[in-house]
Amino acid sequence: MLTLWNLFEASLLCLNAVCVLHEERFMQKMGWGANNRNQGFEDQSSMKYQVLNLVRSIRTVTRIPLIILNILTIIFKLLLG
Repeated sequence: MLTLWNLFEASLLCLNAVCVLHEERFMQKMGWGANNRNQGFEDQSSMKYQVLNLVRSIRTVTRIPLIILNILTIIFKLLLG
């Protein structure tokens, strides 16, 4: 059964997955690394640029809140199973 807690956990896991992506290791293999950008000449409306910008934004904005949410989730799981 889908509960609000399961939805929260799934979104937390997805955010963790996005924040763990490393540009030089994983994304460089797909040609999406920071070194592959043409400074100033890239089409900023392309799907590739939008996805990279979204990943960088999520990583920047959610770093500290994600740490806090992970700690609270671990404590909650330890206490209530």
